[in-house]
Amino acid sequence: MTEHLSEEDRIFDRLQALNKAITPTFERCAGISPTRLRLLHELFQVTEISQISLQKHVDIDAAAVTRHLKGLEENGMISRRNNPDDNRVTLVSLTAQGRDKIRSYREEKNRFIANLLAGFNEQERATLADMLARLQHNINLLQP
Repeated sequence: MTEHLSEEDRIFDRLQALNKAITPTFERCAGISPTRLRLLHELFQVTEISQISLQKHVDIDAAAVTRHLKGLEENGMISRRNNPDDNRVTLVSLTAQGRDKIRSYREEKNRFIANLLAGFNEQERATLADMLARLQHNINLLQP
């Protein structure tokens, strides 16, 4: 039996569907997860950074950043080393391969976004950006 959903329920369902679909779709198109691309982008801005500082900039938990960095290191995109002044600190940097590859990832991201927003005019894009910012603000108010 089909239940009549309120407009709010339909909005919530669509947001959930978008949340579920956007990351795997982006990864298929760009060849990298959005989180790993964010990590590479942060590393592109610096020569070297501590893993803890990188984690804070990207705002993901320690286990996730370690897992992502391990995969990026295995693919030759980053290098990690212990800080010679404090062995408890791991320093992270992009390799030459990582610096080269991030450019193509950025191009793929731009193509993905262009396809995602196809058919939206500038005013609609501005309105969407404003609405999403307001939703994010409201979500932040609900978090402890």
